[in-house]
Amino acid sequence: MTPLAPTLEAFFAERLVAQRQASPHTIAAYRDSFRLLLEFLQQRTGRPPSRLGLEDLDARTIGAFLDHLETDRHNAVATRNARLAAVHSLFGFAALRHPEHAELIARVLAIPPKRKDRTLVPFLTEEEIDALLASPDRSSWIGRRDHAMLTVALDTGLRVSELVGLNCKDLHLERPAHLRCLGKGRKDRATPLLKATTAVLRAWMHERRGAADDPVFPTSKGRSLSPDAIERRLSKYLAIAQQSCPRLRNKRLSPHMLRHTCAVSLLRAGVDVSTIALLLGHETIRTTQIYLDADLTLKERALARMTPRQVKLGRYRPTDSLLAFLESL
Repeated sequence: MTPLAPTLEAFFAERLVAQRQASPHTIAAYRDSFRLLLEFLQQRTGRPPSRLGLEDLDARTIGAFLDHLETDRHNAVATRNARLAAVHSLFGFAALRHPEHAELIARVLAIPPKRKDRTLVPFLTEEEIDALLASPDRSSWIGRRDHAMLTVALDTGLRVSELVGLNCKDLHLERPAHLRCLGKGRKDRATPLLKATTAVLRAWMHERRGAADDPVFPTSKGRSLSPDAIERRLSKYLAIAQQSCPRLRNKRLSPHMLRHTCAVSLLRAGVDVSTIALLLGHETIRTTQIYLDADLTLKERALARMTPRQVKLGRYRPTDSLLAFLESL
């Protein structure tokens, strides 16, 4: 076995778990990054991962892997940069254990994240939401599960990791109805549930009949759904919804778009940005402000409050002697 395997094992056991005390979400994200990298190297070299060495992970190979993510897997720039951050973290750890590879490690650490254009946040309109929620076949068990899952995602704005991590004990369907989740940054938060969402969850949980530690939205075998499985379910329902809502044909649906949709819906309902940041588990309000740019309706409301240029501005003139006295003070 080459030094890569024990280094990778030590990185997870010592650096992530023991020293940084990384959350399960972070560990899962890093795990997926290195799984994809090792599978790419296996196809590229024809050798199993256990026989790969650090010298096989030079800067050129890492660059080819990042290009593979964008061109072959069609990952966004943000995903590419997240995979690169995981690689940088591993090589920063390896620099302390393998000084003989200092030059190779320095070149990998010098790979910069890719810059990206800032685009408007995509979200669904009310018409598109209705079409999506009508897509699951609720005459089947899976359809009822997926309808409940989509309802929760759209009304609470949970991240996909938070959604798949929901257990039955996390739901509190009595007044005040809410759910609890462990979010990004190990932040435990409570999210209130709308009456309609609560009714859907009560019906689903009555059918689900799971134990406290069982997932709310399980597979047919009782295990937790994976993020990839949710992506596939969304792709299926998007294709169905496009038949009744042609506007969806120009949109690429993802779990995070459901989160964006929840945020924009809250903004349109008049909820202030700081409250939305709390509901979504954002670290700062700056993260939430991206939704202000995305919603054209909010901008139209702001413009409607402005005085048209062709209207001559008047001066306030009191109509009563007492008001005139107060105005003169």
